[in-house]
Amino acid sequence: MNPLTEKQLEKMLRQAPSDADLDRAVKGLLARAERDGLIDVAYAEVDSPYGALLVARTDRGVVRVALPAGRGRERPHDEVLEELATDVSPRILESPDRLDEERRELEEYFEGRRQKFDVPVDWTLTSPGFRSRALHAVARIPYGKTRTYAEIAKSAGNARAFRAAGTACGHNPIPLIVPCHRVVPSAGGVGNYGGGAEMKQGLLDFEGAL
Repeated sequence: MNPLTEKQLEKMLRQAPSDADLDRAVKGLLARAERDGLIDVAYAEVDSPYGALLVARTDRGVVRVALPAGRGRERPHDEVLEELATDVSPRILESPDRLDEERRELEEYFEGRRQKFDVPVDWTLTSPGFRSRALHAVARIPYGKTRTYAEIAKSAGNARAFRAAGTACGHNPIPLIVPCHRVVPSAGGVGNYGGGAEMKQGLLDFEGAL
């Protein structure tokens, strides 16, 4: 089952007599889905200086943050939604109201008014074992600070597994909130990033980390 977006709802309801009727119909369907417990994953787009982010949450917390798509960056958001429908639940719907807190905190971060995210995290998409321990270590890196991949590996229980720590960061499903942009190579430079090296450098500069 594919995720149902507002655009698809519009297509289904294009026979509505007016735009106002269409808007009411869409909101009614969303409200009914909320009321009947038919949404397992809610998502919304959030503007950022780098482009639109896609943020998704379950009842347990933020499950996915997809960085702006582009050359050398994360996949288009439609593909991310397909992944969520397969790996979390097919009952997924665009519902910005359910992500008010996440949207607000991300906006405050990009405005320089927030240094720590308080929204809960759903680790469903994180592989257990070393990767999970590594990303939990990443989540503890303070604003404006960096750690090397080797330091993250040590925190996760295997100081030699710095490459595996890099892989964990590369598969981080919740960037920004779990700040893998703060993990850098021991040899210098910023290293790889799902949003591209330019975005990673920009985030570190913004935080005063480098």
